[in-house]
Parts: sequence; C-alpha cells; structure tokens
Amino acid sequence: MSKTIAVIGAGAWGTALAILFARAGKPTTLWARDPARAAAMRATRHTPRLPDARLPADLTITHDMPDADILLLAVPMQHLREILPLLPPGPPVLLCCKGLERGSLLLPPELVQNRPAAMLTGPNFAHEIAAGLPAAAVLAMADATARAALMEALRTETFRLYGSPDIVGAALGGAAKNVIAIAAGVVIGAGLGENARAALITRGLAEIARLASALGGRPETISGLSGLGDLLLTCTGNSSRNFSLGLALGQGQTLDAILSHRTSVTEGVATAPALLARAQAAGTEMPITEAVTQLLSGVKNIPQTVAALMGRALKDE
Repeated sequence: MSKTIAVIGAGAWGTALAILFARAGKPTTLWARDPARAAAMRATRHTPRLPDARLPADLTITHDMPDADILLLAVPMQHLREILPLLPPGPPVLLCCKGLERGSLLLPPELVQNRPAAMLTGPNFAHEIAAGLPAAAVLAMADATARAALMEALRTETFRLYGSPDIVGAALGGAAKNVIAIAAGVVIGAGLGENARAALITRGLAEIARLASALGGRPETISGLSGLGDLLLTCTGNSSRNFSLGLALGQGQTLDAILSHRTSVTEGVATAPALLARAQAAGTEMPITEAVTQLLSGVKNIPQTVAALMGRALKDE
C-alpha cells in the first residue's frame, strides 16, 4: 500500500510536487495556508501559481494541517520556523525549501528539532515537474535505511531520485545557487557576455564547495545534482526567479521596483547577506556572494562590482 503524502505549502513548487505524486497514484494532500486559496483550488482545480497545470481530481486540497506518512515542506525558507510547530508529530519531514534563515543564518535541516529530516533538492523548475517532464533530484539524509525508504516511496516514472548522506552539502548547494544566479543574471542583463557568465558559474561553484567543506559537508556533493545541476539550471534558465531578478538589475531596474511586481519569493535576495555572514563566520572567502550582497544593498553599483571582482589578487585555480 502506498504511503500517504502531505505537501505543506501551495506555492508553485509545493503544488507541482503534489501534482507529481497524485498523478503517480500516491495518496496526496496539499496544504494551503490561506483558506480562500485552498477553497478556490478545490473548486477550480487550477492555481495562478501554475496557470497551465490542472490539479488532479484525486488530489486533496485543504487548509487544515494534514497528517500523513511523509511530510514535504515546500514553504518559503523565511517561514519555515513558524510552520514547524504546526506539523503533526512523528513522520519524517522532507525539506523542499532553499535558503538560509535571516538572523540565525541556519540552513533548513538545522532548524528541525526532535524528528528525522531530509532534503529534497536539485535542478527542478516547478512548471516542468507539473507538466510531467522528466527530471532528477537528490534526497539527502544521514540515515541510509530511512533515506532508501523515502526514495522508494517517492519515486515516479518521471521523477528520478538519487540518494546522498550529505544533508548539509545538499542544503547549502540549494541555497547558494540562488545567489550565484542573481550574479549570472546581472552579467547577462548588463551585456557582459557569455564568457563572463561561464567564468562566474565555475568560480561560484568553487566558493560553494569551499563553504560546504567548512561546514562539515562534502565538496563532491556540490559537483552533483544538488550543486552543479541546480546551479546550471538557475543561472541559465529563463524561468529562474533569481536569474530574472539579476537580469533586471543588470538592465538598470532597482531592486525595490523589481520586487514590487512579484508575487512569488526570490530567495536569493534574503539568502545573499545570510550566506555571506555564514561564510565569514566560517573563515571562508566567497567573493561572488559578497559582490551580490553589496550590489543588492546598494553599497556598490555594477561597474564597481565588476572592477572589484576582476581586480582580485591573481592565484592558481
């Protein structure tokens, strides 16, 4: 008998995951924080977050916190702490959010207490998952037996899972790629060229791997789906919210103006200063992350940021 699944969070990513699992015949419930949104989704079987997707008839949509064998948390990172106490006790939580919490500087699994936790992360756009296109992701969890059980329960014909014991590295890769993607968008928006973007992605990967090692993760994790894979997608895909924000910045728009027209969260904006602070506390250099943080805060403009990065001391790769 299939394990029951509850997806907590009815944004684009949570809804896409709920569609994926319900379509595969797994008993799935989608929780929406707003009761009006839950009612509208039940009635219309549509959501403006994924306008081209239809919600399966057998997908349960509710505002009441559900109980299930597996809980997937797809809420924005900055709301994770307030949602955790609302969850039913017992089942493992599979974290599907990416970023660091402002203030505490903690990664998603570092916020979970007194219950098993895993990370689900990788190069996945929500609208493609909802459309049933093939994709792969990493399920990271220290407990090998529990990890294998979750992978078996969540596998589908279009969604291939790879396991990893490195939950810190997987969480960091998912968080940091959003910051590098903003930088990649700035490069393209400002007309700095594809050479610059390729160099930035490569050096961005290197600084993420350095921090992963400093935090007890595995640098090789950053070379996999949860690092390089996610980074490539987010730095090159036009559907990336972080890349598109950087693109608009590079074209001369202000951060406030860009954000004022958005209804979904661009996680890299909050993650950049938190990631930089975490790196500084660990004694790790992250020059691209520092450049993005300074650009977002208005400390430097684009020409000054480029000059600072290009003027760094020469060294071996």
